[in-house]
Amino acid sequence: MTDTVTVVVKRVMPAAPEVVFDEWLDPEALQEWMCPHPVRVVEVTVEPRVGGTLRFDVEDSGTRVLISGQFLTIDRPRLLRFTWSNSNWEDPTQASIVNVTFEQVGGDETLMSIEHSLLPTSEFGSFHAGWIATFDQLADRLASAGR
Repeated sequence: MTDTVTVVVKRVMPAAPEVVFDEWLDPEALQEWMCPHPVRVVEVTVEPRVGGTLRFDVEDSGTRVLISGQFLTIDRPRLLRFTWSNSNWEDPTQASIVNVTFEQVGGDETLMSIEHSLLPTSEFGSFHAGWIATFDQLADRLASAGR
């Protein structure tokens, strides 16, 4: 069995849990904030149901990467759980698991937490930094929208 690692990132988002949760299922929104810039999401497919597909076609420094997964749990507005595979991993068939939780804090804010487990060991640094940057991009989007 391949060694794996888990990345955990938490951030308070400037919007209610329902609003933050819905950003994860909106293809247009995901295209804007998913993946750390300058990486660019070119196309998004979201089938928001258990067993449905989640797919990001990404351009990273001129290289196309396919990120694909399947929804395991959709419990609005508390939990999203899905698989995640990258076409540029050493073993592109390896599936990791992403758990995203949404907890109301304060008046209209959300503690959003991600636990990305079963990642290839070599990907820890990239994914830890990537999720922090991605969370920052989502927070900026929510703040600018006044949500």
